[in-house]
Amino acid sequence: MSIELLILFFVGCVGGFLNVMAGGGSLLTVPIMIFMGIPGPVANGTNRIAIIVQNIAAVSAFAKQGFANFKLSLSLAIAAIPGAVTGAWVAANLPEQDFNTMLAVIMGIVMIVMSIKPTKKSTQSNREHIPSKNQLIAGHVLMMGAGFWGGFIQIGVGFIMMPILHRVMGLDLVTTNSHKVFIALVYTTVALLVFATQLQLYWMHGIVLGIGMAAGGVYGARFQINKGEKSIKWVLNLVLVGFIVKLLFF
Repeated sequence: MSIELLILFFVGCVGGFLNVMAGGGSLLTVPIMIFMGIPGPVANGTNRIAIIVQNIAAVSAFAKQGFANFKLSLSLAIAAIPGAVTGAWVAANLPEQDFNTMLAVIMGIVMIVMSIKPTKKSTQSNREHIPSKNQLIAGHVLMMGAGFWGGFIQIGVGFIMMPILHRVMGLDLVTTNSHKVFIALVYTTVALLVFATQLQLYWMHGIVLGIGMAAGGVYGARFQINKGEKSIKWVLNLVLVGFIVKLLFF
């Protein structure tokens, strides 16, 4: 295995863990491929290969622990598919420089959002909670928008889906994550088909990255307690600054 693929594997481990715990793993995986010389739109598409591998492992890990409501997961995933197809097509056809500039702006916004401390007051939720009809409708409608974002860029989509599932639908955080990885698996599979028809993807890079992300995702599904959150945010912020400078000026 080349040094490049080895780096992708280890970055994938970290990215997969972050993705399953909350989100933001693609903040590492997409830019690292761009650093390796892969064009931005191609890196964005190649990342979907890894996301699929990671989420297959994560869905299985959650199911083994008794967190699986595939009926609700599937209906939410279906709601996300139209947006994902549209978002993937837009991303695949953006000029590389425009994509890099947009990615830098998005990463800056995510970095700012991540630095904001959440309020202590939160919606009560528990594993036994069954969403009401209004909660289900709101969740499915909002998931359409999340699907577009996931299809377009994937980066930070976990930070969009978690409030929908946890705050809007009232699901506990572990159940939220079990739905999140299933939804991402379904719409990402569809988005990958769009990217594959529009771009020449780096399949080997995606598969190796995916193996690393799968390992990190399984560990994240079992761990589910975000230890060291402050240190992770500091590292991510430093990496983000470096990536933004790279995307905008080099």
